[in-house]
Amino acid sequence: MGPIDALIHLTNLIAPGLGLGLISASLAKLLWRRDLAAVPWRCLAGWAACASILVSIAGLVLTGRDGRMGTYGAMVLACAAALWWVGFRRRGGAA
Repeated sequence: MGPIDALIHLTNLIAPGLGLGLISASLAKLLWRRDLAAVPWRCLAGWAACASILVSIAGLVLTGRDGRMGTYGAMVLACAAALWWVGFRRRGGAA
């Protein structure tokens, strides 16, 4: 495998987690506009994307393959947990 192929594979591994983080942060800011007004969108998106990407990598390490449905389910749960933690829990427990 050449360097271009390796870069394409790495991008395809990271893309679902990044997309999930960006879309879920946008929807969270839209749905909970007042509650998340003090939290920057970048902060929400960054934490959600990082959590999703880490779970994707962990799924690859644990199962030996990427793209498993269990890994995608765990990505959704990790993304939701990261959004909750950054958006609601870190503000002092007022949620």
